Amino acid sequence: MPTLEIIGSNSHPNFTKTRIACRGIVVRDGMLLLSRETVTDWWLIPGGGLEADETAEECCIREVREETGYTVRPVTQFLTLHEYYEEWRYTSHYFICEVQGKGEPSLTEQEQNRGLVPEWIKLDDALATFARHQDYASTSEEKRGSYLREYTALCAYTKHRNPCN
Repeated sequence: MPTLEIIGSNSHPNFTKTRIACRGIVVRDGMLLLSRETVTDWWLIPGGGLEADETAEECCIREVREETGYTVRPVTQFLTLHEYYEEWRYTSHYFICEVQGKGEPSLTEQEQNRGLVPEWIKLDDALATFARHQDYASTSEEKRGSYLREYTALCAYTKHRNPCN
C-alpha cells in the first residue's frame, strides 16, 4: 500500500500536532459517493477523525454513515496520505468500500449549517472537480489543500485505468 505526502508551502520543518482521519471511496455503477456542502459548494470524500479506541476501519464505517447515511464495508485500505501544513501533520487512511445499506445521515450542527448532503457523481467529474485545486490558492488554502488531497487519492485509486500524472 502506498504512502504519499503533500507538503504545504506554509509547513514548518517539524510538526508538533497530528490528526488522523479515515475516508471511504465508494463507487457504484461508475458513480462516486461524495459529501457536498451546499452552502459553500465544497466537495469531499466522506470521512473524518479517528476516535479513541477505534480502528481505522471502524472510523471509516462510522464517518461514511454519519455523513451520507450509507452503511459500508471497507474492502481494502489502498492509500495513506500525509499532509503537512503549519505545525500539523494530517494523516488520511483511504479505504475502498462497498455499500451494505442506506439510512439517514447523522450530521453535526456544523455540518448541518454547511448544508452537507450526500451526492453521487461520475468518477471522472469528481476527478475534474478536484483537479482544479490550484484555482483556490488565492482564496482558500484549506479548500485548495483538501481538493489536492482528494485529487491525489482519486488519482491513486484510478491509476490503473486513468493516470493523472
